[in-house]
Amino acid sequence: MEKEFWITRWAQQEIGFHLPEVNPHLLQHWTTLAPHPHHHVFVPLCGKTRDMVWLRQQGCTVLGVELSDLAVAAFFSENGHTPEAIPHPAFDSHEADGIRLLCGDFFDLTPDDVANVTVVYDRASMVALPPDMRARYVQHLLHILPAGAQILLVTFDYPQAAMSGPPFAVAPDEVLEHYREHADVQLLAQQDVLTQNPRFQQRGIDRLFENIFLIRKY
Repeated sequence: MEKEFWITRWAQQEIGFHLPEVNPHLLQHWTTLAPHPHHHVFVPLCGKTRDMVWLRQQGCTVLGVELSDLAVAAFFSENGHTPEAIPHPAFDSHEADGIRLLCGDFFDLTPDDVANVTVVYDRASMVALPPDMRARYVQHLLHILPAGAQILLVTFDYPQAAMSGPPFAVAPDEVLEHYREHADVQLLAQQDVLTQNPRFQQRGIDRLFENIFLIRKY
């Protein structure tokens, strides 16, 4: 899946993946993370999610990375911020009120960019990528993250043959396959959410679960 796919989706406002409210899994499972006085949270493929505002309200500093400059501009505008441009060699970087967004390619991130990160919040990254890119995504994420970083991961699981995605189906076994050699993986919850997602039912999906994981990098 090429970068232009997501840039076009934002340009055409085909953003059904964007939630207008804070994700309930984040609200429910945030306290499961190891306590830390000032978490530094990284949100890959962040879009304009309001989850970042909620995280900031909890006292966290937030770093997001996003391909679409329209999404970045919309986030700051819709939340009443006038961001400051921050020099960066590889990204168009802007910050306001403790939230810094890097506009560019996730795979251009280096360990220096996330050196202070204690938590990764992945609600929309892994499920946005096809299988070959998911493997590369996890490898790069594990490469750049500091030891001890925690990942709160939300995935969908459904019969992939019934729908092409995105969002793509990511079964628990796949999460384990990607992470277990480098991290502790805990399945926190599994919820049947088919009745809450009529657009999946309209596509003929007869099984839809959301799985929530807590992953700690060794």
